[in-house]
Amino acid sequence: MNKTLIKIDFHAPPEQQPYIHNRWHPDIPMVAWVEPGDEFRVECLDWTGGQIQNDDNASDVRDVALTKVHYLSGPIGVKGVEPGDLLVVDLLDVGALPESAWGFTGIFARENGGGFLVDHYPDARKACWNFSGLYTHSRHIPGVEFAGITHPGLIGCLPSRALLDTWNKREAELFATNPDRVPPLCALPNAENAHMGSMNPSQAQKAMKEAVRTVPPREHGGNCDIKNLSRGAKIFFPVYINGAGLSMGDIHFSQGDGEITFCGAIEMAGYLDLRVSLIKGGMQSYGITNPIFQPSPVEPNYNRYLIFEGISVDEAGKQYYLDVHVAYRRACLNAIEYLKKFGYTGEQAYAILGTAPVQGHISGIVDIPNACATLYVPSEIFSFDILPNAKGPVKAVKGHAADLAKAM
Repeated sequence: MNKTLIKIDFHAPPEQQPYIHNRWHPDIPMVAWVEPGDEFRVECLDWTGGQIQNDDNASDVRDVALTKVHYLSGPIGVKGVEPGDLLVVDLLDVGALPESAWGFTGIFARENGGGFLVDHYPDARKACWNFSGLYTHSRHIPGVEFAGITHPGLIGCLPSRALLDTWNKREAELFATNPDRVPPLCALPNAENAHMGSMNPSQAQKAMKEAVRTVPPREHGGNCDIKNLSRGAKIFFPVYINGAGLSMGDIHFSQGDGEITFCGAIEMAGYLDLRVSLIKGGMQSYGITNPIFQPSPVEPNYNRYLIFEGISVDEAGKQYYLDVHVAYRRACLNAIEYLKKFGYTGEQAYAILGTAPVQGHISGIVDIPNACATLYVPSEIFSFDILPNAKGPVKAVKGHAADLAKAM
């Protein structure tokens, strides 16, 4: 077993743990240093830092403090790594911690994060999941069980000062185009609940006002939510500061492409076993701006899919020009309407698409005016036949749990 470089404490608040942070800033101190070629284990809290409970009440999802997320373990410095290099990270293993061997999925309320289909599902809901080795099932979503493809939703390196300033400028300009939007166009710097790791308090007071939120992916990696970055994957990160400053968290037991409910994966605390190396001058040599990835050779072996199509025409019939966002939303909505015919509520079907290993594809991007997006749903994850037939759909989940947990 690899040595544990960062060990979390489930009994201490995240903000009291100096090897954890929840903002990106170039001056966050390294919590440990490793050599190229080293292998080590990093433990991570769930992305909310333990705000969500394993129960049948979604009030915690409704009321979660999003200014606290994401809680990340790190940053870890790699000796000899300089700006312009590529940091090579091998994901040797990913898994759940025995102290917290369960997961959760949340549909976030419109007023507190929302989700891809927030106009259709604006209220908070929650599903809790049990793990059985490779497999997972939920008491809130009967009739479905699937193998997970466990991965870190968020992993990346610290930005330089110049990159931090670029992020803040461009995101502030976007926010200013519609500052009253709910949910907002982006999450601007917010000192409330900011945790700057082991930075000294006086320095942290200034830094937290400009440190960027961890919500989106950016040039350094970050919250990419790529489900195929599981055990055996390799990531090439562009480096912007000496030592790189590698941090990670937001571990998912499973996720569908897009993580569409916002907290759409099966979120959990867990560990990552890593190996690091470097390529000197790799950013210029390979023309790299954003990370590149070699996906895991391990993934659930589902062979039969039911594929749902969406085009660039919204729910009201408005035509858009090659709009992939609209097309993917329509593919998801088409799949949800289909699954509702088998007895699922819309919220249950929405959660299935966010958590099961569904595949999202841009199938056509040139045939004006309609882009074509497709959603591949593995039919084998259901305990009943979901394929169309002459007899029509059977209410397979009738008499089971009626819906996801609701806020009280």
